[in-house]
Amino acid sequence: MRISLFPKGDLDALAVHRTMTVFDWIEKASALPADGLELYSGMFERTDTGYLDAIGEALALHGFEMPMLCASPDFTHPDASVRAAELDREIEMIRVTSHLGGRGASTRVLSGQRHPGVSDEQGIAWTVEAINQLLPIARELGITLAMENHYKDGAWTHPEFAQRSAVFLQIVRAIEDRTSFGVQYDPSNAIVAGDDSADFLDLVIDRVVTMQASDRSLAPGASLEDLRQSDGTLGYSPHLRHGVIGQGLNDYPRIFRTLADAGYDGWISIEDGVNGMEEMAASVDFLLEARERYFGGSTAVHVRTHEEALAAAGLPSIAQPDRAADKGAPESAVEEEVS
Repeated sequence: MRISLFPKGDLDALAVHRTMTVFDWIEKASALPADGLELYSGMFERTDTGYLDAIGEALALHGFEMPMLCASPDFTHPDASVRAAELDREIEMIRVTSHLGGRGASTRVLSGQRHPGVSDEQGIAWTVEAINQLLPIARELGITLAMENHYKDGAWTHPEFAQRSAVFLQIVRAIEDRTSFGVQYDPSNAIVAGDDSADFLDLVIDRVVTMQASDRSLAPGASLEDLRQSDGTLGYSPHLRHGVIGQGLNDYPRIFRTLADAGYDGWISIEDGVNGMEEMAASVDFLLEARERYFGGSTAVHVRTHEEALAAAGLPSIAQPDRAADKGAPESAVEEEVS
């Protein structure tokens, strides 16, 4: 399992106010013992080769990989021209992922916003159509599309169309491809949607290809029942607080056991830092301890269900060996780690 960092606390500075650059974030994150950085589409000033090469050099300078790219396409917009533009933008982000992360990296894909007047049936159909159009490009570049049951991108007006697990699962199950498409699991998203996060993982574990880790805690006197809206979702509420991973509502011991039992030994990206880098550092410490306890200290990248799908399709593995190999571990041990 490898640990990535996502700048949840700095997104406005990076993507809205532009008071911070992606290079600033890379430098800031270098103080923490992580393996990679998950970047966000909104932090790129442009996407030309020279600019992306400079980002890649900055990542390499600090020993980081770029395993995951967070993008937020809106495939449920009622205007067909907008949907077409969103598809083009997501294709661009797949190519950026390939440039910075190489084969095996993932690009997040969403359904879109819960636009008024768009039925579940129509939104699901548009989303499935868009993802199926993206799959040949992702397959060609060796990129995995990772769908998340998100709440709401910061630039959006409406919440996520597929926030409710029933809608999310319909979309995921409609995508037959298991080599270039899967689920990005973030347990806090399930809580925000009004679901038990560990129960939700049980429903998607065979499709999980990447994971974001965050945690939420209730403010004193608040309860989940108090927060639930009539449609069964929570939304973001001041009574539901972001905090250090392992100190909130998610049952991480059960979550990690489920992941390990299913053969998930992939990337876990920490979505933290809302209350400062001290909390991000505490979350890193929690993940480092979890890596030892639940994943045997492995720094490999090997997702068993994904590897089985690739092998069944006659496609090469995207697994990466435990970094003990870089320290002179016997070759047989490395091969055993990724088998």
